[in-house]
Amino acid sequence: MNFLIRGRVALVLKIVIVSLLSAILLMLTQSAFAQREYVIAAYLAISVLILALTYLTKISIPLKFFIPGILLLTAFVIGPILYTVGMSGFNYKTGNIISKTEAIELIKAEGTEASPDGIAFDLALGRIGSEQAILVSDVTNLKYFVSTGKTRTEVNPADVTLNEYGVAIAAPNFTSLDDSELSGADKSYSEIKFKYDGDFFIALEGLETGIVSQQVLKYEATNDQFVNLVDGTLYKDNGRGNYASVNDESTILEPGWRAPIWFENYSKIFTDPRVREPLVRVFLWTITFALLTVITTFALGLLLALALNKPIRGRRIYRSILVLPYAMPSVMSILIWGGMFNTEFGAINTLFGTDIAWFSDPNFARTAVILVNLWLGFPYFYLISSGSLQAIPSELQEAAAIDGANPRQIFRKITLPLLMQILSPLLIASFAFNFNNFNLIYLLTGGGPRNNLDGEIAGATDILISYTYKIAFGSETQDLGLASAISLIIFVLVASISLYSLRKSKVLESFA
Repeated sequence: MNFLIRGRVALVLKIVIVSLLSAILLMLTQSAFAQREYVIAAYLAISVLILALTYLTKISIPLKFFIPGILLLTAFVIGPILYTVGMSGFNYKTGNIISKTEAIELIKAEGTEASPDGIAFDLALGRIGSEQAILVSDVTNLKYFVSTGKTRTEVNPADVTLNEYGVAIAAPNFTSLDDSELSGADKSYSEIKFKYDGDFFIALEGLETGIVSQQVLKYEATNDQFVNLVDGTLYKDNGRGNYASVNDESTILEPGWRAPIWFENYSKIFTDPRVREPLVRVFLWTITFALLTVITTFALGLLLALALNKPIRGRRIYRSILVLPYAMPSVMSILIWGGMFNTEFGAINTLFGTDIAWFSDPNFARTAVILVNLWLGFPYFYLISSGSLQAIPSELQEAAAIDGANPRQIFRKITLPLLMQILSPLLIASFAFNFNNFNLIYLLTGGGPRNNLDGEIAGATDILISYTYKIAFGSETQDLGLASAISLIIFVLVASISLYSLRKSKVLESFA
């Protein structure tokens, strides 16, 4: 009886939890669909269906344990990878962010210029009925008229009310905006082209001035082109996300839109010197940085582990002290070290009586990066080396000692090979981590030093991930498409190096 009650309670509880989760996901689905994020909406809807089938039926018992991880893996790993792959094939950068429809509307809105005569009027904002309108004052000629987006109506000077400056503020059938309405009228009124004469219209310049302007660019939807109404220049879709002049392809209209350019971002990496040369320098430094970091941290960690593997007084205290850098948040440690390397007030220069500009010289900056990462990384290798030393059978070392081997030979021929076999996966993982160690570079040196006057993006200490970040977000031209292509190359490089190292170390064979 108690078993049946517990079973029914568990069933009701399961139904309630699944129902609540499904309701939340359906609400998010509706929101994503309303914002035209159809891929996200489809994923959420499918997730609701999968959750219901998995937990409300007996279709698969093991799936009940795996489905949360599978859904999260799809959303936060596979999804971003696929999105990055897709974006790497687009001209997706500053000036080419929005859709083509939005770009056309913005070009039409911005494709205007003031009249050659430079005519400007004082005006008042208001309405005719429910339609937005302006009361225009030609103070020089003592003429007044009311304009909407479609009509212009002359007003008798005797019928207007003037302020102390001679500007009309009231007219028949015209209702001026009060102070509370004026505060929110700037945006809506500035988007309207109020009627003036022929192809000319009045564009607002603030809330009290109107400039007589004309439409310079006209969009012809049938031919998908823009025409300059002044000089007749045609601008056509260049297939790269911009309308370009048919006479000079380098002359384009802005903004543009996201457009597929397929493998051009990848080819640019290898063929464009402006991209290839800094990328090669950054790649070589990234490899050097990751290798030096692994070698130095492993060497120091192993040395300390060997020293403290022997019974000495206060060993527990020493071990606790050595673990402290690992227990401290890395962000805090990096910022503290950044202050210590300060040229004028830093503890490093004060301690050694030097005046080294650590972050202004490329070699010193790289040295500082390696030293700080050594401080952050050696406790990890100390811990894993200590544990690995305990796993090596003491009988092997004792037998070697009986055969006449000295401690150095025992370490080189027995201890180190066994340690390498145990720690190889961790060394490879450390290399992959430092290959993408964004926090250290960004917080300590910002990737510098660099020559900003020459427009350089890549600094002396930039690694691939920080360089990619700058291409995507850290420069005037944010090229998200190129950054996506470089990100995929980084992924392939790290995966290839890791797999090659694992195969060479034969670690995977021991688990076969």
